Amino acid sequence: MEIHKEGYNSLILAVVVCSTISYATMNTVENPILSALIYSICGLCFFIVLQFFRSPQRQSYSKNNLIHAPADGEVVVIEEIDEAQYFNEKRIQVSIFMSPLNVHVNWYPISGTVETVKYIPGKHLVAWNPKSSTDNEMTNVIVKHANGMKILVKQIAGALARRIVYYSKEQDDVKQGDQIGFIKFGSRVDLILPASVVLNVKIGDKVTGSETVIAKFDS
Repeated sequence: MEIHKEGYNSLILAVVVCSTISYATMNTVENPILSALIYSICGLCFFIVLQFFRSPQRQSYSKNNLIHAPADGEVVVIEEIDEAQYFNEKRIQVSIFMSPLNVHVNWYPISGTVETVKYIPGKHLVAWNPKSSTDNEMTNVIVKHANGMKILVKQIAGALARRIVYYSKEQDDVKQGDQIGFIKFGSRVDLILPASVVLNVKIGDKVTGSETVIAKFDS
């Protein structure tokens, strides 16, 4: 299992805490059943942290007219919105909820040039709350495709997430399937797409980051 670089410090902390608790248990707890329970809990907690920071290798097929999922998770919102912050037009919002059990790497859904990168501090509402798209801490990244189409990727912190990591810089040339960032411990990613795209998913679909086709557009 490959571990993402954003997880190194958390894993070191988990090792220190679990080792300390295990050592204290070995020297102070005489009940073998209680000792076994404590060891099991420590092992389970370490495994949860380990799997949370896994970083699978994904194959992106880089089809010129396909928009790929930016994250693993479940499609929880598909709706037409009036996007006034960047585009001033009707757009389609597709929201993907990532549970703590999902991979939390985020990927670029298309190739192009990064036009806008903006970090916005905010609240930490639960990720499935509709207001999380506007009120929560987030990072907004606009990528411009070679044909002029622009899409907005919103990394949104959830109730547990306290750190959004983003690698985007304005004027970067990026490829579909490159890592856009990472969100720690439960979160959500919104795609704000042109109204002209043809959707390939529906609410409730489970999607795989960098692989599942979210929508198609005229290339």
